[in-house]
Amino acid sequence: MEPFRDMAKFLRESRINKALTDRTKVYESHIRMFWKLVRYDENEKIIYSAVQKKDENDKDIDIEVKFNVGDVRRVLDLGDKDEDPTIVLERLCKGLWFRMGFPGHVNGKYLKSMFSRPYKFLVHCVIHALPHRKGAYDEPSE
Repeated sequence: MEPFRDMAKFLRESRINKALTDRTKVYESHIRMFWKLVRYDENEKIIYSAVQKKDENDKDIDIEVKFNVGDVRRVLDLGDKDEDPTIVLERLCKGLWFRMGFPGHVNGKYLKSMFSRPYKFLVHCVIHALPHRKGAYDEPSE
């Protein structure tokens, strides 16, 4: 586990630590129903959907849920605000690659094969977790 110590420290100190480590149980049926019924109100900037729960008579009832981006940031403890930029500056990306031990030229291709073993695994997991991914799985998209 020694090679993974730096990666674990990096993840513990990241803003997405809670999103990665939270062990709240979520039922697949709730997720499927949520995505089946979800809608976004552009004027209010709110996401609406529904999930089922049991009432006092043990019958399934639909419960409407609504939330906005601020709610997601608060629940996941991301530590930022709605008005913060969502595009990461290039210099911050380069700093991140260096902190992860990337030995290559940061203006070239970022091949996961160039990372140390623990970070190679992390990059591999992140790339495969992106459902909209198109193309090769050996390099992160820009």
